[in-house]
Amino acid sequence: MKKCAVYARVSTLEQHVETQLYDLRQLAQNRGFEVVAEYTDHGVSGAKARRPGLDALMTDARKRKFSVVLVAAFDRMARSTKHFLQVIDEFDSLGIEFVSRRENVDTSGPMGRLFLTLIGSIAELESELIRERIRAGMRRRRLEGYRLGRQPLDVDHENLVGDRLNGMSLTQTALKYGVSRASVIRFVREAQRANNCAEFTLAEREAAVCVA
Repeated sequence: MKKCAVYARVSTLEQHVETQLYDLRQLAQNRGFEVVAEYTDHGVSGAKARRPGLDALMTDARKRKFSVVLVAAFDRMARSTKHFLQVIDEFDSLGIEFVSRRENVDTSGPMGRLFLTLIGSIAELESELIRERIRAGMRRRRLEGYRLGRQPLDVDHENLVGDRLNGMSLTQTALKYGVSRASVIRFVREAQRANNCAEFTLAEREAAVCVA
C-alpha cells in the first residue's frame, strides 16, 4: 500500500479546511493509499510565498516520508505556474506522485505531466483575468465618484467615549453603539490623546501670558 500525504489550503479564516480533508481522505481510500500525514494552511492567500503547511510538506517529502501527494485542486498547491511546476519537478525528482482531485489528474505518466502544464497555465491566466476585472471595476467606481473600501462608522464618538469613561463596560459600550470592542478602545484612546494635546496647548498659552 502506497503511503500518501494530503495538503489543504483555504484563503480566509472563515473557510474550513476540513471540507477538503474529508474529500482527500475519501480519495485516498478509494485508491488504496494509506494517509500518513496531513498538512494544512488556514487563512493563507495563494499569492504568499511562505506557507507553514506547504513548507512542512516539502520538508517531509525530501525525507521520503510518503510516495504520493493528494490535493483538492491545482490552485491549492502553488502561488503561480512557475512555482507549481517547480513543486511538481521536485516531486518527480523524489519519485513522488502528485494527484489533484478536482482535475482528476496525476503525474504517474507523461500525459499527466503535459496536462498539468497546460492546466496550470490556464489557471494562472484565469486568475489574472479575474484580477484585471476587479481592477477595472474599481477604476470605474472611482470615476463614478464612489468611495472604495470600508465605509466610516456612523457613531456618536463623544457619547461613546463618555459612556465608557463613566464606567460602562467594554462589551456593553460596543453593543450599545454597534461597534467592535477594538473600535471602542480605539475611539477612547484617540479622545484621550486629543484631550491631552489640548490641555498641553492651553498650558503653553498660559505660560506665555505669564512670561509676558
